[in-house]
Parts: sequence; structure tokens; C-alpha cells
Amino acid sequence: QVQLVESGGGLVQAGGSLRLSCAASGRTFSAATVGWFRQSPGKEREFVAALSWSWDTTYYADSVKGRFTTSRDNAKNAVYLQMNSLKPEDTAVYYCALALSYSGTYYYSTSTYNHWGQGTQVTVSS
Repeated sequence: QVQLVESGGGLVQAGGSLRLSCAASGRTFSAATVGWFRQSPGKEREFVAALSWSWDTTYYADSVKGRFTTSRDNAKNAVYLQMNSLKPEDTAVYYCALALSYSGTYYYSTSTYNHWGQGTQVTVSS
């Protein structure tokens, strides 16, 4: 049974930073793609970033490119989302997701992912 747990959300002023963590139990992240998504009230869940199974490739939505960075720690079996220069429009519940044994090009689609964390709230005040 794979479980993902996000942490690190909170309230921050515009221009500030937060780092989200995603820890996995029951499975390592190797040979998988780990995605970050977010969802605001009344909106669909949207792609934010992804880290491919090779551990050498990352992908970002245009809206966060240059501000957010996703990385991994093999020893801790964790993936991180460093968010800098936060804007009020970044306010959302953030989810990490796991696509087992996947290295394809549909990393931006929610349907690609087999497992989801419970989400963590990020609120950016203006």
C-alpha cells in the first residue's frame, strides 16, 4: 500500500517562500514520476511540476517556471517543491502524486498518476 504525505504548507506574504515535502511509504520513488498539482476553490486541479523516473528531468507549468523547483532526496525517499517569489494567485491546496513505473510525456495529466497525497494548503497574502 503506497501512501504519500505532504507537509510544509502555510501562510506567507507575497514574495515569500515555502518548501513543500512529499514523503512516500510502501514504495520508493525510483522508476516513477512524481508530480505536483494544485487546486483552488471552484477550479480544476492543475499541473505545477513533475520529476521523471530518471531523476534527471523536471517539468514545470509556465506559471511557476523560474520560481518553483522540484527536487528529490533518495536517502529520505522524499520529493520537495521549493516555491519562491510566491504570488497571491499561487494560493491553493497542493498535492503530490505518484505514477509508478512511468516516464512518459503525460506528466501534466492527473490521469497519469496512481496515488495521491492528502494535500497541503498554501495561502499567499497580498
